[in-house]
Amino acid sequence: MKVLLTEDQLQQAIRRMAGEIAEHYRDRPLTIVGVMIGSIVLLADLIRLLDMPLRVELVQARSYRRNSTRPGPLVLNLDLLSSDVRDRDVLLVDDIFDTGHTLWELVPQLDELGPASIRTAVLLRKQGRCEVPIQPDYVGFDIPDAFVVGYGLDYNDLYRNLPYVAALESGEIREETGR
Repeated sequence: MKVLLTEDQLQQAIRRMAGEIAEHYRDRPLTIVGVMIGSIVLLADLIRLLDMPLRVELVQARSYRRNSTRPGPLVLNLDLLSSDVRDRDVLLVDDIFDTGHTLWELVPQLDELGPASIRTAVLLRKQGRCEVPIQPDYVGFDIPDAFVVGYGLDYNDLYRNLPYVAALESGEIREETGR
C-alpha cells in the first residue's frame, strides 16, 4: 500500500472546498446529499466546516461488487432521502469521481425532485477515466488511475477507517481476492 494523500493534506483540501462552497452559497440554506457509503467520512468533516443553515441527506449508489477493482452496473437508491429538496440548493457529495457514471445518473434523478440548483463535490477525481460529459464543481484532489482506499473508500469492505488515502498494489489486491 502506498500513501497518496496524508491526513494533513486531506484536511487542508476539505477546508479549501468548504471555503469555496461557503463562498458560493453564502448564507442560503443548503441541502447536502452524501452518496453512501464512501462519502461518509468526507461528509462528516465537510459539514463541520460549513457555518451556514444546512440539511444533511443520504442516497446510495453502488457499482463495485465484492472483490472487484473495476466498476460494474450502477445501482441507485434515492429512497433514503428523508426531506423534500424542492426549491432548495443541493450539493451532492461523493468520495471519488472515477468514470463519472455515478454523478451522471444521480444528478438527473435528483433534478426530477425539483431543487433550485444542484452542484457536486468530490474528494478525489481520477485522471484519464471520465466516460461522461460532466465534471464535479468542487474537487479535493486529482489523482492517478490507481485503486485507492482509506478516508471512507474501501476494498472488499476493508480500509475505510484509514485516516489517509492510499493506493493498493496489485499483490495486495490479489491477496484480498483469495479470501
